[in-house]
Amino acid sequence: MFKPIAVKPDFVKLEKKILKHWEKSGLVEKYLQKNRQAKKRFSFLDGPITANNPMGVHHAWGRTLKDLFQRYKNMQGFKQRFQNGFDNQGLWVEVEVEKALGFKEKKDIEKYGIAKFVNRCKKRTLKFAKMQTEQSKRLGYFMDWGNSYYTMSDENNHMIWKFLKKCHQNGWLYKGTDSVPWCPRCGTAISQHEILNEEYKKVTHKSVFFKLPIKNKQNEYFLVWTTTPWTIPANVALAVNPQFVYGAFRKKGGRETLILLQGLKNKILGQEWQLVKKYQGEKLKGWQYGAPFDECARAKEAQRENPRTFHTVVLDKNLVTAEEGTGIVHLAPGAGQEDFKLGKKEKLPVVAVIDEAANYLSGFGHLTGKNAKDQPELIFDFLKQKERGRFFFKVEPYSHRYPVCWRCKTELVWRVVDEWYIKMGAKRGEKGWSRNSLREEMIRVAKKIQWLPEFGLKRELDWLKNMDDWLISKKRYWGLALPIWECSCGHFVVVESKKELKKKAVAGWSQFEGHSPHRPWVDKVKIKCPHCGRIISRIADVGNPWLDAGIVPFSTLIDPRTGKVSYLTDKKYWRQWFPADFVTECFPGQFKNWFYSLIAMSTVLEGREPFEILLGYALVRDERGREMHKSKGNAIDFQAAADKMGVDVMRWLYLSQNPTANLNFGFKIGDKVRRKLHLKLWNVYNFFVTHANLDGWQPKKRLVFKPEKLDLWILTRLDQMIVEVTTALDEFNTAFATQVIEKFVDDLSGWYLRRSRLRLGTNFYATLHTVLTTLSRVMAPFIPFLTEEIYCNLTGGNSVHLTGWPKVENLVVLDQKLLKKMMVVREICELGHAARKKVKIRVRQPLGELRIANCELRIDNQLVQLIKDELNVKEIVFEKGKGQLEVRIDTEITPELRVEAEVMELAHRIQALRKKRNCRLNQLIIVYSPELPRSKEWQNYLKKRVLAKKLLPGKQLRIETI
Repeated sequence: MFKPIAVKPDFVKLEKKILKHWEKSGLVEKYLQKNRQAKKRFSFLDGPITANNPMGVHHAWGRTLKDLFQRYKNMQGFKQRFQNGFDNQGLWVEVEVEKALGFKEKKDIEKYGIAKFVNRCKKRTLKFAKMQTEQSKRLGYFMDWGNSYYTMSDENNHMIWKFLKKCHQNGWLYKGTDSVPWCPRCGTAISQHEILNEEYKKVTHKSVFFKLPIKNKQNEYFLVWTTTPWTIPANVALAVNPQFVYGAFRKKGGRETLILLQGLKNKILGQEWQLVKKYQGEKLKGWQYGAPFDECARAKEAQRENPRTFHTVVLDKNLVTAEEGTGIVHLAPGAGQEDFKLGKKEKLPVVAVIDEAANYLSGFGHLTGKNAKDQPELIFDFLKQKERGRFFFKVEPYSHRYPVCWRCKTELVWRVVDEWYIKMGAKRGEKGWSRNSLREEMIRVAKKIQWLPEFGLKRELDWLKNMDDWLISKKRYWGLALPIWECSCGHFVVVESKKELKKKAVAGWSQFEGHSPHRPWVDKVKIKCPHCGRIISRIADVGNPWLDAGIVPFSTLIDPRTGKVSYLTDKKYWRQWFPADFVTECFPGQFKNWFYSLIAMSTVLEGREPFEILLGYALVRDERGREMHKSKGNAIDFQAAADKMGVDVMRWLYLSQNPTANLNFGFKIGDKVRRKLHLKLWNVYNFFVTHANLDGWQPKKRLVFKPEKLDLWILTRLDQMIVEVTTALDEFNTAFATQVIEKFVDDLSGWYLRRSRLRLGTNFYATLHTVLTTLSRVMAPFIPFLTEEIYCNLTGGNSVHLTGWPKVENLVVLDQKLLKKMMVVREICELGHAARKKVKIRVRQPLGELRIANCELRIDNQLVQLIKDELNVKEIVFEKGKGQLEVRIDTEITPELRVEAEVMELAHRIQALRKKRNCRLNQLIIVYSPELPRSKEWQNYLKKRVLAKKLLPGKQLRIETI
């Protein structure tokens, strides 16, 4: 006997029951060790999940893909590592700890104590790593959870030290001054990598049009526009496009003349302003002007620094456009990235304007100490009041996409600061471009990788060819302590290991020893400058968090003999797993981050690709395709989804998605998936268990049966499905694999089972048992819970997850002819149903004859019987001919056919009553009816069909159970 099952399953309850069984039985450990002696390997590298909050449904997409392919390879007999990773360091953790402690600004951390703060960060990330482990187990994710790696580990941090030392030896590590994106709340630079498309928000700012008086010209002004009024005190120059035509405009009878792009006059000034003169843009070069903040100390200092270029007009084709503004661009190299680059080219002075909290620096008069970003009115009011509004023209709201901090969502500003960079080499097309640069080496390495989807390579190459040098420093606390000791003489030392640091240490080692290589403990260590002999300290900066994740191919493989990082102790063992065969992560962000950092660090350390195949996937949205946000109320937490829809449904939803498109996720969509596949498969499974138990059928070790054509067909379809799914998974195409499986389940349920309900017996049971147990093995990597239930109940085995991947066995040779014939049979049936529908004759009404014309294949007797049963016809006549397949039905209903239809209808109504009364399938009943058949033959048929012991006359149709 098979274990009886519920007609209406609670999949969530079933999953939790199976989880407990796996835990008690130690199944995961058996699964992990299944191929420990195998020679062939599958090296999967896990991109670390950020251990900072509970998992969301977006995390589950990637983790499902990872689990699927590792399960598939495990079933194929590959040895694997099954190592999960947690990303622990960085601003994302700091921000959440700050919230928990109620901190408002960066200085609060130092008041609290860096050591205490760092320990809180460690505690938080370990808490969520533990939570995410349990949530991943709930997803059915089988990993070696006790061997997870943590990016905050000593091994990971020290390996990055080694990488940075190599960069330094190659001349690629330097400290540079630049105008960089800056978060005033977090008090740190935001690298180019971290500003993604999704970190731009649609905001409305107050933009200002202001006038700058032209020197040596009476009452003539440049009309300038900016969306960042806080930068006006740092203005040092203006830019115009040499190819544009500018106009000087004056109102009739007016005194002021305003110069701006001629084509923007009507949009900005209106009809009352008249053109008085034209200027080619290149003619404006070198013109000088006055500005509203010239009396400030910092402006005077900038003028003294370079009086020739201070407050002059420069030319630029790229920065100046005709789409918005006035065609004259305000330049503040101290507060803008493009401005800074142009300023270097034109030798413009730089006016630093704000501190790390976006407060005005000293030297700006009444503005000093006030927040520049939050109080634009300070500038507007000053412009309106200064010299009776001489500099002010108008203020207008301006809506645009503006970058925000990727963690705290504060609007960014730009500051000129000293940061540490890895030099990429000149960009393609720039002077000095070299084929020996890190940029070009990374391009070479990226091209060796197979990118799925293929457009991934183009996007990665576009990024590599156009990105700036890699900004790797952050003025924060919890993260990689950059191993750079800097001297005031200009020399700096990069330390590659703890061992080297101990050797160089002249003070502070005892305070550091026993601690992790983090702030503030590593800051205690002092070394001697090899250049001048001074005692020097480590720079205060921590590292970009993508260094943490990019180094994991080198830091996470531990030598089983020594317990140490194998990259440093046994390269031969390490190379057995490097490069990884496969990685998969969300593509939109990671081409700038994890994929980039992996390629960069592998290029520097090994000069080759870190992985061979990459599968990227898109983003998870809500059911309407909108971004999920807690504030919108449309975000779905992983646990809520798992408890409501079940993780098998979630997994199928993820795996059936084309990874190039965003996935719309929601409970209505989940219900469709459940009905489309899970309930359909469960109904087949339920039918088999119920009827096999009733008939006392059990599988034998040596199964001997004589399959009929219908059985042979489904077994052939099973083999076909195995071949197609195997091919799809070998190509990492989960969407096609799920389509193949769904089509097979449709055939199994909608054709094989439906046409077999009245032919129960050994052939049917043996066939369906083979199909269900094999199908459960194919689907096990996709939906591990339902397949475990089916396989274990039907086989008595320990677990489907300890079995091998099914192969096409010799039981059935893939019979293409049979497949084609069955396709024709089903096409005939479809045409027959359409013909019945056209003349409005239901299938329960038997018909005498069906004529089939132009059928090129020979349909044998068993297949002909399928057509008869499906279309409820007595005879089939084949007519020769060529052309399109046609069917014609004989619509004459004889008295005998009418009686048979009445019996069929009565049987159908009785079966409905049985179902309503929840009768057991083998339960006998007594039938009362006013429409009983007269002949003994039909009475006996009816009794057998509905399991009736007696048929008795009655005023209305009813049944009694016995």
